[in-house]
Amino acid sequence: MDCPWCNPSTTDRVQTIRRTMKNNVILITGSTDGIGRQAALELAATGATIVVHGRDHDRGRKTVDEIRTATGNQNVELVIADLSSLRQVREMAGKILRSYNRLDVLVNNAGVFMKTRQLSADGFELTFAVNHLAPFLLTNLLLVLLRKSSAARVITVSSVAHMRGTVDFENLQGEKAFGGYNAYARSKLANVLFTYELARRLEGTTVTANCLHPGVIATKLLRTGFSMSGAHPADGAATIVYLATSPAVGSMSGRYFENMREVSSSPTTHNKDLQHKLWEISERLTALPQ
Repeated sequence: MDCPWCNPSTTDRVQTIRRTMKNNVILITGSTDGIGRQAALELAATGATIVVHGRDHDRGRKTVDEIRTATGNQNVELVIADLSSLRQVREMAGKILRSYNRLDVLVNNAGVFMKTRQLSADGFELTFAVNHLAPFLLTNLLLVLLRKSSAARVITVSSVAHMRGTVDFENLQGEKAFGGYNAYARSKLANVLFTYELARRLEGTTVTANCLHPGVIATKLLRTGFSMSGAHPADGAATIVYLATSPAVGSMSGRYFENMREVSSSPTTHNKDLQHKLWEISERLTALPQ
């Protein structure tokens, strides 16, 4: 999948994207490896300020240095947080709020696949905590910065696995029965439900919200969770970069994408009552002021 600035035949488009993105601030969670790292690398090439997020400081510093060297863009910064901890999510949001006067793109990319049921520091099932509660809380805490942008975008990485996800509010965190794939699919379904509810709540503002399936990509998550190989991370990053940069989707919100095209998400994702109920439960679990 070509990135828009890699094709010599699209020089004018490349220059337009660079002019548009040059002063943007972009935060990408889970961007020290895999799809997130590739997206950070490609978006740094536009000249935007990139905020790389990771859990490990040494790996984070190495990633930042490599991206700066590869792109010549020195405006690549690092934030450290373990997204399984809501306290650390809040601390990271606080640092972003203090460091920048606006946020133009937030990419909720970080995710995990757990084969066994484990609990976060807050007592939540780990897959649900990292894949759903963390981006839910982070996005809400950063909305004040996103609204300061003239055209901000929230991009959440879901998965085609959401098609097989179900929401049972009596077993939302695998309290009664747990399966690694079921928990993952449920969290990816939650990503889409969250995106659609967020988009509705942001109607009339300068902030849009969309989600995507990146493809079957050779990442640590794919190896750990599915014991599979996949495509290059550049293929997985392509739709993220498209949603972050393309003027064609600037006014689109509440949509689901694959291969840089809008496609249909599962029928369950369009249940507005389900979207709303999951939002209310997530507010309560994250102690987000209502």
